[in-house]
Amino acid sequence: MTSMTLTPGVATLVDLARVYHDEASVRLDPTCHAGVARAAARIDAAANGDEAVYGVNTGFGKLASVKIAASDTATLQRNLILSHCCGVGAPISRRHARLMMALKLLSLGRGASGVRPELITLIEEMLARGVTPVIPTQGSVGASGDLAPLAHMAAVMMGHAEAEYDGETLAGGEALKRAGLTPVELGAKEGLALINGTQFSTAFALAGLFDAWRAMQAALVTSAMSTDAIMGSTAPLQPEIHTLRGHSGQIEAAATMRALLENSEIRESHREGDTRVQDPYCIRCQPQVTGAAMDMLRMAGRTLEIEANAATDNPLVLTEAGLIVSGGNFHAEPVGFAADMIALAVAEIGAIAQRRIALIVDPTLSFDLPPFLTPNPGLNSGLMIAEVTTAALMSENKHLANPCVTDSTPTSANQEDHVSMAAHGAVRLGRMVANLDRILGVELLCAGQGIEFRAPLRTSAPLTAVLDRLRQTVPALTDDRYMAPDLERAADLVRSGALQQAAQTTMPELRA
Repeated sequence: MTSMTLTPGVATLVDLARVYHDEASVRLDPTCHAGVARAAARIDAAANGDEAVYGVNTGFGKLASVKIAASDTATLQRNLILSHCCGVGAPISRRHARLMMALKLLSLGRGASGVRPELITLIEEMLARGVTPVIPTQGSVGASGDLAPLAHMAAVMMGHAEAEYDGETLAGGEALKRAGLTPVELGAKEGLALINGTQFSTAFALAGLFDAWRAMQAALVTSAMSTDAIMGSTAPLQPEIHTLRGHSGQIEAAATMRALLENSEIRESHREGDTRVQDPYCIRCQPQVTGAAMDMLRMAGRTLEIEANAATDNPLVLTEAGLIVSGGNFHAEPVGFAADMIALAVAEIGAIAQRRIALIVDPTLSFDLPPFLTPNPGLNSGLMIAEVTTAALMSENKHLANPCVTDSTPTSANQEDHVSMAAHGAVRLGRMVANLDRILGVELLCAGQGIEFRAPLRTSAPLTAVLDRLRQTVPALTDDRYMAPDLERAADLVRSGALQQAAQTTMPELRA
């Protein structure tokens, strides 16, 4: 297990991607500890004072007017966590849970939450020793923080709930014990600091972003293959066209496709004498569509990078001003908008890919390729129903891409009367990207089959390498066979990044 040190306030998307992809353990830069301790001292003073301070010596939400005695501080925080462990549904993956914990570390490390440094140390040690809370998927509306999911994490820190350790699901206290760790008794405001925040929603949005970007890179490869398979024109990739418009994603998408198609014998064979003046939009407008999706993903990435470094609980300790102030940083509206943007991009990358698949298998449109890419049509159906499957997946993603952030509903006796639904928006991204991976996997099968029908003409060197990688996993389709495993293996190639690796072509990078 790799380890990394993050500095609260300046963690990057690259850092967070390492946490997600590599399940890296995280420690905070020790320079943040002094600020954390100062805020904790301020909270301790408030807990023992006479002035009512929300969440420190009062109840929560609609019960904020109820004053709590200093002697009941620990009980208040314990009750808060256990009562909020109301998550339901399947557990989230270990990668998502570890990313969520790392994000909580970054938030607490800003020194505005009022927790003791011991809590930060415990989360760091849980990550380092592989104690992963079991966190249900459903229950957050993304408003007063991701309350239920984060409560399940906090409960493990107290020795309750369940956690995964060494391949087993155990009671939280037993998991900590086996890892050599001791449960914590929460002090004033610490339970509230752990569950107020957007870390569940942000973790899922970041995971969706990272996986969507990888799928987008694969789409550039499969779209270039489709262009050669139907003997499409590369004239629309001319750099001046894209410079005149000026969108950076479009410019990069066109440049990547030019590099992927460079020196293709198939392309050179029809530069002269081709009677088609223009290709359909799904070929001609690929940089415009995929490039716009790239720009959208980068905008979402910038929002999520800011959010990952934010202090998002309530109230916040403003140490320099000597204040403890109630606010609304827990409201996940920015994350909800970012998740909706990612969903739109994923849906559109898949939609134009599906149209390329439909183009390749249609003999009236695909420039002399056999129907459904089978050498013996009629007796064989070839890739006919694989294309239908992609239509189903594309349509599903269109439905899933409807905005979540506009679907507010009041909760908590109308105290929390506008919510972001960011958790819904972020969690669906995993399903959407899985659909996109399968669409692109089918495009890989169709485009590869189409290119092989152009023999003895060869495609470019990068795309030949991609085709060779495909054939190591999925043989060419001759007579009909049981197709489902082929589709999954092709999707796995997309999901793994194998296409980009095989092409050995510089790909656009995600940057905030």
